[in-house]
Amino acid sequence: MTTLAIDIGGTKLAAALVDNDLAIRLRRELPTPASKTPEALREALKALVEPIQHQARRVAIASTGIIREGNLLAINPQNLGGLLHFPLVQTLEEIAGLPTLAINDAQAAAWAEYHAIADEIEDMVFLTVSTGVGGGVVSNGRLVTGSGGLAGHLGHTLADPNGPVCGCGRVGCVEAIASGRGISAAAQGHLAGCDAKTIFARAAEGDEQACTLVQRSAQVLARLIADTKAVTDCQRVVIGGSVGLAEGYLSQVRAYLTQMPAVYHVELSAAHYRHDAGLLGAALLAQGDKK
Repeated sequence: MTTLAIDIGGTKLAAALVDNDLAIRLRRELPTPASKTPEALREALKALVEPIQHQARRVAIASTGIIREGNLLAINPQNLGGLLHFPLVQTLEEIAGLPTLAINDAQAAAWAEYHAIADEIEDMVFLTVSTGVGGGVVSNGRLVTGSGGLAGHLGHTLADPNGPVCGCGRVGCVEAIASGRGISAAAQGHLAGCDAKTIFARAAEGDEQACTLVQRSAQVLARLIADTKAVTDCQRVVIGGSVGLAEGYLSQVRAYLTQMPAVYHVELSAAHYRHDAGLLGAALLAQGDKK
């Protein structure tokens, strides 16, 4: 049965037709609307899925933010146009006329990435470093979402009590420093106003400030991984996202992690499904595969 999988991120919306064997047959993308209105997101989703929805039998959504009882609650409103509450499942059921489920995008990605290595381990954490920093936890072969959908939001743990204010309202979250948005916000002088992609390109050219910004992000993520190892005792941490998968980033994270005491070391790997992990994880969950 074909699933219409949708990935709602801070910078883009993606939709794909996914078969039961996780093969993607067709894919569409649109920019995430900059407007802070529910109407803008509704119209963007409608434009995204209407050309292909007739080929699917169900809808599975992976979205940034907290998903609670089918509603999107934005823990960091900056990452999704200022939305604080959006009836995600209801909206897609009205647009597509198909049964719909929704889950946090990093939780979905964690499930897809776990399936790629399920014959090797039972305890894994997925971290995505992109516009924001998200996470998903698989424990004893089961995806952990929490009673309120908050489980795995590791980007909103503390990195620096004297750091910048995070979009969630706390001070010094990992996301406020390590994310693409955080990297860009810290840029000064000739890099002021540059996005993370540009800063990574400048770092590759040897720009001193750009290198420092990227290194700071990698160091903060390594500390988060050590904390995560202490809490979950996971066997592997998988890294995804546009920043997490940027060339050379994972090797920097690994180098900072190896400087810490051995008890906090854990195997690191790049996301197997790359930028499609959220789409595929949501599709897996729609198939009823939760274990």
